[in-house]
Amino acid sequence: MKLKKNNHLLYLTLVSLFLVWFIAAFLIFPNVNIVYHTFFSDGKFSFRAIEKIFTSARAVKGLKNSFLLAFTITITSNILGIFVVLVTEYYKVAGARFLSVIYKIPMVFGGVVLANGYLFGYGAHGFLTGILTKVFPELDPYWFSGYLAVVFVMTFACTTNHLIFLKNALVNIDYQTVEAARNLGAGSFYILRRVVLPVLKPVLLTCTIMLFQTGLMAVSAPTMVGGRDFQTIGPMILTFSERTSSRDIAAVLSLILGIAEMLLLYISIRIERKGNYISVSKVKTPLQKQKISHPAANVIVHVLAYLLVVIYLLPLAAVVLFSFTDRYCITNGVFDPKRLTLKNYLAVLTDAAAYKPFLTSIIYSALASLAVIIIVLICIRLILKYQNKATALLEYLLHIPWFVPPVMFALGMIITFDLPHWIMFNQPLVGTVFIMLIAYSVVMIPYTLRMLKSAFASFDTNLEDAAKNLGASGIRIFMQIILPCILPVVLAVFAINFNGKLSDYDISAFIYHPLYPPLGVVIKNNVSNNIEGDAQALNLVYSVILMVISSVILYLVYGRGANKNKEQ
Repeated sequence: MKLKKNNHLLYLTLVSLFLVWFIAAFLIFPNVNIVYHTFFSDGKFSFRAIEKIFTSARAVKGLKNSFLLAFTITITSNILGIFVVLVTEYYKVAGARFLSVIYKIPMVFGGVVLANGYLFGYGAHGFLTGILTKVFPELDPYWFSGYLAVVFVMTFACTTNHLIFLKNALVNIDYQTVEAARNLGAGSFYILRRVVLPVLKPVLLTCTIMLFQTGLMAVSAPTMVGGRDFQTIGPMILTFSERTSSRDIAAVLSLILGIAEMLLLYISIRIERKGNYISVSKVKTPLQKQKISHPAANVIVHVLAYLLVVIYLLPLAAVVLFSFTDRYCITNGVFDPKRLTLKNYLAVLTDAAAYKPFLTSIIYSALASLAVIIIVLICIRLILKYQNKATALLEYLLHIPWFVPPVMFALGMIITFDLPHWIMFNQPLVGTVFIMLIAYSVVMIPYTLRMLKSAFASFDTNLEDAAKNLGASGIRIFMQIILPCILPVVLAVFAINFNGKLSDYDISAFIYHPLYPPLGVVIKNNVSNNIEGDAQALNLVYSVILMVISSVILYLVYGRGANKNKEQ
């Protein structure tokens, strides 16, 4: 008994020491160091770095562009997101199930892959630009770049939150409230404006904040389609961080993002506390789809709904079709059925140089997803078992990555671990294969913590008590009783994390190893060499394979569960 107690104490001590070191080294120190580097770059307190920002026309313009982009997509993507949810879930629209599938395309065709798809269609060497230049010879081949191009791409890329959160809130509205308003003589538009949308207000405000945050932190879309005329903070931080002499400017820009992030999270928390969720949480009568009574409005809604289908499908269809063509078709933007080939896929699957980035991303994503789940499971076990000030502090500290933009965290890692440091046992991290693995794991901690903690909350503690009474050890109880009960949620979180980091560019661009570039970085670099048909072909194949993987993962996480619910 004494030996068992000593082993438990040793285990608890080792775990505690590891967590203290991990949190100090990767959650606290890089972020504190970036603040110190900003104001104490020469060892003395100074606002020189901030002065350099406001005397740099490029930096000031980048700040303005970032906030302009954030405000714009908050409006455009909200309008689009609300519309696609209404036509698929609220109004009776022909082919609603088909529309629902098409509108979910950004969930599997997003980020750097989506930007690449739009570039392939509308870029200077895109097939649609080729068609347009034949019809309009004076058209600038670089017409799809700059502010409007970035807004267009991000508007269609950022509706995923509406498809998940707003949709769930809408279908959970009590239909009796809608029916009561109709019995009182209210029209369909009045009901939507005064009954339905007010109930959705908390979710809409949350989506709005998330959209603003996404626009402010954007890296991939401005980098790939922004061109020289529209540079935002994210790509500029990446550029400045590559030169030691300008890292203080990068630090200030990232610090501004960090402050904006904290303000947004504070606003989000205040909204969440004030929001009334009761009206969407207790459903008495399932919502029934509403008929658009006005004939002209009905036609307009149908036309707009299917026009969006064309916009959503064009880049994806182009990527899929041209991935099976040869270099001539891809370079000239001409689809010729006679030139269909599997050569591009064979190159990716058989050529080591072609499939190495794919393999790199898979390994990094899988290892990081596994590592973060192990760390978070240990932390949750401690938080729930030992409910004291230390575990409460642990939980708060694990949420730090939510308050820090990815670009700020990546830059903090570069500045902190560019040289040997005592907290890393005098070993540098920058330039090693480990830094990106650590970065991936750290940024996934808050989401993983929130999801897995909810799974633990639904676990029946009587099972654990019974096992204790039978003399089972804590580790055995966890491995044989607790883990099997929460395993579906663990696997779902693993799949979502894996899927999210598979084509990551925002963090990878800062800290990837030169010999092992991940897929997101390779796709972006290939776009920079868009005159090369072979590079474009690889990008198309990468995009298709990524979409297949993402679709399978989303089906396993959401589709099977939805089908089971329908069967029940």
